[in-house]
Amino acid sequence: MAGNISNPGATVTSRALGLVGAFDEEHRRLTLTQLAARSGLPLPTAHRLVGELVAWGALARTTSGHYVIGRRLWDIGLLAPLQAGLVEVASPYLNDLYGATLATVHLAVRDGQEVLYLDRQRGHASVPIVSTVGSRLPMHATGVGKVLLAFAPAEIQQAVLADLPRITAYTITRPGILQRQLAAARRDDYATTSEEMSLGACSVAVPVRRGGAVVASLGIVVASLKRDKARLVAALQVAARGISRSLDAAG
Repeated sequence: MAGNISNPGATVTSRALGLVGAFDEEHRRLTLTQLAARSGLPLPTAHRLVGELVAWGALARTTSGHYVIGRRLWDIGLLAPLQAGLVEVASPYLNDLYGATLATVHLAVRDGQEVLYLDRQRGHASVPIVSTVGSRLPMHATGVGKVLLAFAPAEIQQAVLADLPRITAYTITRPGILQRQLAAARRDDYATTSEEMSLGACSVAVPVRRGGAVVASLGIVVASLKRDKARLVAALQVAARGISRSLDAAG
């Protein structure tokens, strides 16, 4: 249970926050009954507060009757200093990359042991795209994820390497192979995937730095990397350096 806040002294604010806090990685869609149980609130109280949260946009109700986190919370989250500055600075570079390649371009950061997608320009080509803005995906099966994992702290790498679920027939599930790919990413400053997250989609990604530390990853998803990998890597690295310079200048 996410936490019981049904004590008599609990404020309306703490109860509303308890409802929002009922969601986590394993509980992204909850019924009203589940929300009440996980927040420790009586069902009538939960019903009233959930209605207010939906009206404000903090929560949204699906056609199946479940509740999910609302878009307004995501929009507010992007105002956090690091993410807001990062998305604002990177946006023109994503537009330029999209204009030059007409491919789907991603900006992502590491969130714990997953990749969090902050921004995206959707390409016109019929390439399967799993990610959306705000989505979280496994690091070991995505190009941006491999880059972020390559430069992540050792404890994060160890945790991810200990659990490599197979998503497609081509997903890297052997720790030794992934470790070699991560070493190559640190050496070459880019990483690739080949149909590891979804069939028919390959990706290449590079790190974005701030003050010398890797803070994000910039990636492109295409149908194949056989002919254009070098050109895409070069374009990504130019864009990443531009973003890094702008971030450093912003202080």
